[in-house]
Amino acid sequence: MKKEYELSRMNKRKNPFAQQLKQQTIIQVETDTLEYFQNMEKETGIPYQNLINLYLRECVTSQRKLSFQ
Repeated sequence: MKKEYELSRMNKRKNPFAQQLKQQTIIQVETDTLEYFQNMEKETGIPYQNLINLYLRECVTSQRKLSFQ
């Protein structure tokens, strides 16, 4: 293995799997809900979009259902 590599000569390419992992979407979220996750971002250092995604992922894996009362 070389001690140094010349990275400026490397060919750049996009990650072929990145588009399969996440899909961009636009949703409307109530202000207090958004503020909750933004405050969590300040506490944890994790971007609030990632926190929302983590929470939704947890709902999917635990098959949590909403109760409409």
